[in-house]
Amino acid sequence: MDPQPHSSDTPGTAARRILRSTFGYADFRPYQQTIIEQLAAGEDVFVLMPTGGGKSLCYQIPALLRPGTALVVSPLISLMQDQVAALQANGVAAACYNSSLDGDAARQVLARLHAGELDLLYVSPERLLSDGFLGRLQDISIALIAIDEAHCVSQWGHDFRPEYARLGGLGEHFPGVPRIALTATADAQTRTDILRVLGLEAAQQHVTGFDRPNIRYSVLEKHKPFDQLLAFLEARPEQAGIVYALSRKRVDEVAGRLAERGLRAAAYHAGLPAGQRRQVQEDFLRDRLDLVVATVAFGMGIDKPNVRFVIHYDLPRNIEGYYQETGRAGRDGLPAEALLLHGQQDIVTARRLVDNTEDADQRRIELHKLNAMVDFAESRVCRRRILLNYFGQSLEQDCGNCDICLDPPERFDATVQAQMALSCVYRVGQRFGVKHVVDVLRGLDNERIRRLGHDRLSTYGIGSELSEQEWVSIVRQLIHLGYLTQDVANYSVLKLTERARPLLRGEQDLELARPRVRERSRGKRPRAAADGGPYDEALFEQLRGLRRRLADTQGVPPYIIFGDASLIQMARAKPRDPEALLAISGVGQTKFERYGSDFLQLITAWCETQTS
Repeated sequence: MDPQPHSSDTPGTAARRILRSTFGYADFRPYQQTIIEQLAAGEDVFVLMPTGGGKSLCYQIPALLRPGTALVVSPLISLMQDQVAALQANGVAAACYNSSLDGDAARQVLARLHAGELDLLYVSPERLLSDGFLGRLQDISIALIAIDEAHCVSQWGHDFRPEYARLGGLGEHFPGVPRIALTATADAQTRTDILRVLGLEAAQQHVTGFDRPNIRYSVLEKHKPFDQLLAFLEARPEQAGIVYALSRKRVDEVAGRLAERGLRAAAYHAGLPAGQRRQVQEDFLRDRLDLVVATVAFGMGIDKPNVRFVIHYDLPRNIEGYYQETGRAGRDGLPAEALLLHGQQDIVTARRLVDNTEDADQRRIELHKLNAMVDFAESRVCRRRILLNYFGQSLEQDCGNCDICLDPPERFDATVQAQMALSCVYRVGQRFGVKHVVDVLRGLDNERIRRLGHDRLSTYGIGSELSEQEWVSIVRQLIHLGYLTQDVANYSVLKLTERARPLLRGEQDLELARPRVRERSRGKRPRAAADGGPYDEALFEQLRGLRRRLADTQGVPPYIIFGDASLIQMARAKPRDPEALLAISGVGQTKFERYGSDFLQLITAWCETQTS
């Protein structure tokens, strides 16, 4: 249990003390302290924060500030186990209660719960909502309820789970207990649905942004994709990474071919025996495997901070899934990469899967999301601007850390063409999608245009000199840049934004990218999000070796001891006394007491050998 706050502490002071002494961090990240203070004060909160942005601390610290046990609803056993292991390493009394426990272990967890010995208890939605467990909790002091991966409650979300939708009743079961819903992946429609389903319309809302500046986004058109994959991997030996593919057959094939070439790679998908899946996950977490080739079944519960890259071997079906999966790279804030390989056959296959969806409304939603994913893959606009715009966040300038920014396409003055497109959207009443607007611009003679009278509009045929591909590219870029929006709830019709007004009035010029058939990666290394300066790489490897030995002895993944970011700081600062080691980010009091002497001894010996 964490030391009790001093009686004179303000909530902010107490939270900061726990941040430093328990978790080893000197400062809060943006929004964290406000969220923590609101939740600790008993308010309901909704948090949208990118993967690696520090969501967990937003409920873990209030759990230590408020009396009672915090309940954390989590969708996957592996996610619970990972979070609990990390908390226990920091000296926090945490446990999970799920189907992975045998009878004795389950009884021990319940005994600790009833004895008031747990700060946090992680449970699945099914277990939490069972009649027996809800009844048991009526006699327990509940500090707060945290609903992680909250996008699972929404049918608009990319990972809808019906059992999650029942969590809306928690407010009635536990009146007066503050609730916090957290997600890293939700567009505006999904956010609205989360608040409605969970009954959190009156909650404090914090949308902190989606940007992960340490991740470099790159897209390559498929051309012998396995050779492209090999070329990428050979330039990054012994780095940890995940390769996603859409089918189990493709996963097995790619993993097998990588293993044949001597790479430490293994397959992971739902068709494999449970024991084999557990072993692959364990080997990856403990750095015995460098690569996992997987379907999207892998990764949601993986908190491994030193994943250096994520590769999509096939086109994902939606941007939410793509964003969440790429977010598993670089959780430690160090440079990371996201490579997407895509081809026309991927699009055909994905659309066929969507067409097989029986529910018409769900099929329409999935088709819109797939089209947005295709737009991202085929666009010549800064990748990060497209991603952020999709989630309702604008980026005023290109990011400088994606393939488009690092290898820019040819650009042209598109002011006139943009005005034509925007004017056409307005003339058709802002009630039609991309294809119809492009057909009107090009002056197509078809029954629908004649029936609607759109062949009599002033914009009919004014863009006949451009091809359909060129106009689609222009309209897509206008969407990505925020001049147009697509109304997903209304058949993806195009609508003008306020940003379009000065462009239509001729008050500004606009450059766009010319579409190009393909490009190749230039192989530049990703830059750091924040360069802390050079460090002793040989010492870093020695520290990694010590970390691995300690982890093997204790039976935990190496990053539970210390993350790579902490080891890099040690290799840079070379702390040789307790005060200096405690100043390293990620070194809290409990970890210092457990491992501090080992790391100080190694660093001191290393420094002495360098000066002798």
